[in-house]
Amino acid sequence: MRHHDRHPVLGRRLDERRALLRSLARALILNGSITTTLARAKAVRPFVERLVTIARENTVAARRVVAARLTNDEEAVKALVALATQRFSDRPGGYTRIVKLGKDHNGVPRAIIMFVE
Repeated sequence: MRHHDRHPVLGRRLDERRALLRSLARALILNGSITTTLARAKAVRPFVERLVTIARENTVAARRVVAARLTNDEEAVKALVALATQRFSDRPGGYTRIVKLGKDHNGVPRAIIMFVE
């Protein structure tokens, strides 16, 4: 039974899934938007939203938490803190947007996940 199991599995083991989410989050932070499958976009959204909320504080402790969750990628941490403090300081949440693109040649739904303006 799958009681209390609300996280999407994405066809991967836990460590692989965490690595995938970190990689997608890093790409989203550095590029501003990424094109991926709809399931992956929906899975990475809460991960990134929590990181932005933490990064908005712009304290040393917040930077360390964000760095730990992004596996100590300094470039991504600096970009996220700059983005969060400049664009999202007054916004209470909802930092990302998912736009559906239709299906690819294998029938998999595709989407773009991006930061809102």
